[in-house]
Amino acid sequence: MSDHTTPPEDDEMTRAEKRRDQLTTAPNATEEDAAPRITVSRHDGNTRIDIAPDAEVRPGPGPGAPGADADTVTP
Repeated sequence: MSDHTTPPEDDEMTRAEKRRDQLTTAPNATEEDAAPRITVSRHDGNTRIDIAPDAEVRPGPGPGAPGADADTVTP
């Protein structure tokens, strides 16, 4: 089991470096592809994860898909 509190060895990549490397190795990938898409905050022992306001890809149905409109209720 990995202990994420242990600093990486000199020849190992950090989690952030691994993420950036993975997201920028695809053909036509840009640095923008590795931009953070979530914000994490902690208050009074609670962790809140929000989708970044400028995230290009968001969870949920896409525009025009059933359930995408706020006033549309799907069973």
